[in-house]
Formats: sequence, C-alpha cells, structure tokens
Amino acid sequence: MRKQQIAIIILALWLTIVSIFMLLYQQFDFEIFFVLGFIGILVIVTIIEPNYVQPTYLKYIWYVIAVGILIFGAIIAHKVMQLFIR
Repeated sequence: MRKQQIAIIILALWLTIVSIFMLLYQQFDFEIFFVLGFIGILVIVTIIEPNYVQPTYLKYIWYVIAVGILIFGAIIAHKVMQLFIR
C-alpha cells in the first residue's frame, strides 16, 4: 500500500474511535470532533511527509490545513466570546 492509502485508513480509524468515545460518553460536540480530527490530520501529514521531495498531493493537503487553521481560530474566538458574554 502507498502512504496515501495508509494515511486515509489511519485517519478514518482515528475519527471512528473519536466518534465512538463521544457517543459512549453521550456528549457529541462538533467543535471537539473537528479539533480532534484536525489534530489527527496534522499528525498524519507530519508522519507521511517525505524529507527531501514534495509530492503534489502534499501541496493540496497544506491548503486543507490552512483552511482548518482558520476554522480552528474561529472556534477559539467563539469560545472566548462565550466566556466574556457570561
């Protein structure tokens, strides 16, 4: 198997584990799910990234990560605003 396929399988497994634990805890929150999934993507990209060459698929993954950082920032700003409004 190629690294891309292994990364997809590991990410799907990670998101499934996170979903199962959230459902067992009976507290499914999309913000926490997004943050844990985003952390999983960052870890997987760091692991599969080659040292000396950059495949074309990694270029597009960095765009996805940039969008994820923007969404993560929006979630943090929303949580901070919730603290100040109370």
